[in-house]
Amino acid sequence: MATKHEQIIQHIWSLEVGHKISVRQIAKDLNVSDGTAYRAIKEAENQGLVSSIDRVGTIRIERKKRENFEHLTYAEVVNIIDGQVLGGKSGLHKTLTKFVIGAMEIKAMMRYTEANSLLIVGNRVNAHEAALKAGAAVLITGGFDTSAEVKQLADEKELPVISTSYDSFTVASMINRAIYDQLIKKDIVFVGDIATTLDDTYYLNSSDTIFQWNMLNKKSEHSRFPVVDEKFRVVGIVSARDIVGRDDQTPVTKVMTKKPLVVTAKTSLASVSHTMIWEGIEVIPIVDQDSKLQGLVSRQDVLKALQQMQRQPQVGQTIDDLISTSLEEVSGEEDTYQTEVTPQMTNPLGTLSYGVFTSIISTASSRLLMKTKKADLVIENITIYFNKPVQIESILTIKPKILDVGRVYAKIEVDVLIKQKIVGKGLIMAQLMNR
Repeated sequence: MATKHEQIIQHIWSLEVGHKISVRQIAKDLNVSDGTAYRAIKEAENQGLVSSIDRVGTIRIERKKRENFEHLTYAEVVNIIDGQVLGGKSGLHKTLTKFVIGAMEIKAMMRYTEANSLLIVGNRVNAHEAALKAGAAVLITGGFDTSAEVKQLADEKELPVISTSYDSFTVASMINRAIYDQLIKKDIVFVGDIATTLDDTYYLNSSDTIFQWNMLNKKSEHSRFPVVDEKFRVVGIVSARDIVGRDDQTPVTKVMTKKPLVVTAKTSLASVSHTMIWEGIEVIPIVDQDSKLQGLVSRQDVLKALQQMQRQPQVGQTIDDLISTSLEEVSGEEDTYQTEVTPQMTNPLGTLSYGVFTSIISTASSRLLMKTKKADLVIENITIYFNKPVQIESILTIKPKILDVGRVYAKIEVDVLIKQKIVGKGLIMAQLMNR
């Protein structure tokens, strides 16, 4: 039976997009406390089911698909630019496809303003009205208001009219930044993206015996299965080594590993790969916030995803992506790389930042291990020595050297030079993830 928290989430799922939600109403409709309703609404917001806006309230929004991640809802725009909704509140859940800056004559402006777009414009009431008639929402910059007629039209069209104190250029920059950040998030792979779904997951009940383990082993050719209780919560894991020498009628609860490591669908690929290497685990159960089984993620799933990620172009570049693309192998010199210090790599003083320096060293080490051992690294410890500040536009030469390497472990020393003079060093101790 679903918990009250789950019932509220399911209730929110069932509401129409655009429906306004309140803690008091949810508590009344489902006969739960205000605190329970509040926590569930916050969870729904984390899941992208609702959006909360100052002076408006909480609204049921359409949950984004990953392929549509670069688009924003009008509700998100309000929060990004700290805006005030003047009219058309019922349309805040809608998604905008593009935005237009209205810095031209209205007739020319309307050639670019289309349905589901957002017109960013100042105190020009005629432009506000024309945009709404064209099916576009309006963002008024400079803190200006609009006419009562425009507000009424916005309500009729269910298209938001938003006011912000920022100027047009700042607003456009803020929206672009938000879209760019979303694109970076889109490229982050989570466990839920690569997992084996619950329908395809083999598991044991706490009332089962080793006989059932043997049956599942023959059926699936897997050797590690989660154990769930009567409420479908993961309570243990049974692997091949747990059943050695045991009778078929032995209950699985007698041999299982209790309180096993678990992950959620929102755990990142980097985190779960690190856990699998560190603990030597082949399969990890995926659970929800109530510890109920949702699926499985295997070592093979993780390795396959890591390989695919390295072949994918990055749409939104992080600092690590910038370093990875700029780090070039020096021809004629074995295991030597070069990169130029760009403005994005510097601190406020105009010298290479410590974080970027660390990333350069780890990226060069990863390249070397991939070349020599065909393995990715998971850093256990990194020690950095900065001999002198590195100026902007300097050409860095990076020379990683393997000091010691085994089947699952490596120690790497990295020299960073400018014109043959050492400016910094690094020492990395890492675990290997063989491909």
